[in-house]
Amino acid sequence: MIPISVLDLSPIVEGGNASDSFKSTLDLAQHAERWGYQRYWLAEHHGMPGIASAATAVLIGHVAGGTSSIRVGAGGIMLPNHSPLAIAEQFGTLASLYPGRIDLGLGRAPGSDQVTARALRRTLSSDANDFPRDVIELQEHFSADSKNPVTAVPGRGLDVPLWILGSSLFGAQLAAALGLPYAFASHFAPQQMMQAIEIYRATFKPSAQLAKPYVMLGFNVFAADTDEEAQFQATSMQQAFLNMRIGKMSTLPPPVAGLADGFDRQERAFLDSMLSCAAIGSLDTVREQMHAFIEQTGADELMVTSQIFDHAARLRSYELTAEIMAEEEVMA
Repeated sequence: MIPISVLDLSPIVEGGNASDSFKSTLDLAQHAERWGYQRYWLAEHHGMPGIASAATAVLIGHVAGGTSSIRVGAGGIMLPNHSPLAIAEQFGTLASLYPGRIDLGLGRAPGSDQVTARALRRTLSSDANDFPRDVIELQEHFSADSKNPVTAVPGRGLDVPLWILGSSLFGAQLAAALGLPYAFASHFAPQQMMQAIEIYRATFKPSAQLAKPYVMLGFNVFAADTDEEAQFQATSMQQAFLNMRIGKMSTLPPPVAGLADGFDRQERAFLDSMLSCAAIGSLDTVREQMHAFIEQTGADELMVTSQIFDHAARLRSYELTAEIMAEEEVMA
């Protein structure tokens, strides 16, 4: 079994608030550390009622401070919203507080709607070359041999592994050109996954950080003690996807029994596409679906996300996934 990690959007559930979400996030991270997950990532989103991780670096510090060994990072920071220097200082601070445990994944999407994006941006103009330039500038800020006249303190000379995130071919090409590990957002945008993986592996150029390609793929898991219970828990995410499709941003709704019975053909096709990279079911079902996905993609690591309304059920989903990891380790 390849390494498995956690992607946590710190969901705000219907009837809950951000404070509740942060308590659940730390609790999940502490369990994930005990269960043997590789890393714990949080993602930058803005203006979304159901996602509490907008101040991503702050929340990473909260999680890293409440754990002791699991790697903690951003999956990711949306670099167009920030100056590279500010991110170098933030993650230089985190790396100084928690040496050898901090990852920095970088994306070029705003992580928000366009109105919110304009409120976040450093300038009102941008072009396609800004993101690659900003990534290179960020690398320079972390380099011990930096020629940049501006010094990131803390930041310069620190080991903060960079990752490129993406849901299209652009990120694959950039990660390959810079010799960086690549994380594809197949958990919500799977359409170009196989083509992106192929381009990344075929054009990868070794770098000081990475000698050979390394692909991490987002993967939805809704695991429970029975297939029926898992299908029930997955209806919260199905509702969230359908709401997003019509531009209705909401908190994570509670699961609904029999929800699928009311889907029309278009809704069913949409959900089949959005959740094509997912395992939903009991331990045996999830094991089979996860192995099939790894075999199909040749992934080097999975980043598992479980958007489940009830915190205890969410913990159970990650616990069952960890049992699969433990089984493989015993067999190895």
